[in-house]
Amino acid sequence: MASSAVARPLFTLGHSNSHSSPLHQPKKSQTLFSTPSINISHPPSKTSFHSPSNGRFRFFLSKKGNFLSGGTTASKIRASAGGEANSIGSNATYQEVFTWSSVILPFVFPALGGLLFGYDIGATSGATISLLSPELSGTTWFNLSAVQLGLVVSGSLYGALLGSLLVYPIADFLGRRRELMIASVLYGLGGLITASTPGLGVLLIGRLVYGLGIGLAMHGAPLYIAETCPSQIRGTLISLKELFIVLGILLGYFVGSFQINAVGGWRYMYGISAPVALIMGLGMWSLPPSPRWLLLRAVEGKASIQEYKEKAISALSRLRGRPAGDKVSEKQIEDTLDSLKSAYTDEESEGSFWEVFQGPSLKAFIIGGGLVLFQQITGQPSVLYYAGSILQSAGFSAATDATRVSVVIGLFKLVMTSVAVLKVDDLGRRPLLIGGISGIALSLFLLSAYYKVLGGFPFVAVAALLLYVGCYQISFGPISWLMVSEIFPIRTRGKGISLAVLTNFGSNAIVTFAFSPLKDLLGGENLFLLFGAIALVSLVFVVVFVPETKGLSLEGIESKISK
Repeated sequence: MASSAVARPLFTLGHSNSHSSPLHQPKKSQTLFSTPSINISHPPSKTSFHSPSNGRFRFFLSKKGNFLSGGTTASKIRASAGGEANSIGSNATYQEVFTWSSVILPFVFPALGGLLFGYDIGATSGATISLLSPELSGTTWFNLSAVQLGLVVSGSLYGALLGSLLVYPIADFLGRRRELMIASVLYGLGGLITASTPGLGVLLIGRLVYGLGIGLAMHGAPLYIAETCPSQIRGTLISLKELFIVLGILLGYFVGSFQINAVGGWRYMYGISAPVALIMGLGMWSLPPSPRWLLLRAVEGKASIQEYKEKAISALSRLRGRPAGDKVSEKQIEDTLDSLKSAYTDEESEGSFWEVFQGPSLKAFIIGGGLVLFQQITGQPSVLYYAGSILQSAGFSAATDATRVSVVIGLFKLVMTSVAVLKVDDLGRRPLLIGGISGIALSLFLLSAYYKVLGGFPFVAVAALLLYVGCYQISFGPISWLMVSEIFPIRTRGKGISLAVLTNFGSNAIVTFAFSPLKDLLGGENLFLLFGAIALVSLVFVVVFVPETKGLSLEGIESKISK
């Protein structure tokens, strides 16, 4: 099997900036290890490098990689000076070798946090049907009001919003590994409390606790993955984390379809998250801390530099599948430590909180915040959380039919997410956003028309939901957060992304909570008509305000926003 990588800067001798996650990132956005483990296929004495006037060398991944025997991977790197495309050394090739086992586990266990987030969305779709059924709920309090149902559905999102607020000031104290371990405990407790609840009040507490786990996991997972994986596959792994969220949604749909006819089936739907949380917690316990976090604590004066440097070397050796304390890991840690020391001498130049609302940063926040806001208020959380209920009211009278169609929707969502990941760098951000949002508006108008005049054609509801999911997954789903990670100036990027996360979770919770009461007030036809109108407004917003960033460096994007 061949592998490929987009040609982009891997590391720079000097200060380098990169973004690690669409959702969260450290205050100083840098390449983690500036000097990868390398094997030089030609003698160094025969390799020459000519430095440009600024004295900076840039190294680029070649578009073709190769797999080595014995379960290891090597990436060929072509060297050029000052960003030039021409090779300067004579046949100089550098390779970072790592074992796949050392890459897979530090990705999979944090990514389970995303899977459990998605699972909550998928499971809630079937759980709402089971919980409200006099025959299937297994409770005496099944007759929930629209407001009570809204609290059940959106309870985890309120918890996620609270968790994202709480974790911001303590994230660097906890570290990525401990943050994810705590998230797994919260996931497990929330699932068990919800599954065993004797009444509505305890159920809501369980939903809130589970949501706290979401908030911590969505912050810690992308940071741990970005800080521990090899540079040449970092972007791929972070993108694949979105697929784990979709896989979680699909798993929730599957579990719902199997448990929908069981008395108290909603308890099983929520409770199954606990074993997965246990696997996540044990997996994170078995992994080393992030080497970069260890160095950050040392540079910030929170620990002995020598002690934490040794711990970082040990952690990196484990993550790369190398012998303990090997010289290559030691060299990488030394270089990274020097880079962090240099970066922290300029700490005061970092943008303040209020600077996000000034000048180019304000323009960036309008673009990024606007995208994640429209991502939610076009009905996305409602369509996912209430997919089963929508299909049931649209003609699939049996709960089993509705949940099985939800599984089909989940599979389609998975396929379209894969398409978006593969094509975003080829087609660009704006074309996918414009085309996808246009399809979202059309699907919402079709749902409205179904409730108004097409009630005899239940396939229209299925087709509209598939169209909505497909268009969302090639537009708002992945691209909103990609744009958020690119659009903010370096000075305010951390604060800007933090505000975008709060905007996302806050609007998600509000829309999910308001869906059921608004549906009772306006009726399904008018509610989806409202969402369709908002989608048209978001389309105008994208056409007028959102720039194309494909192929631009972060500095180029900042310059474009400043104009």
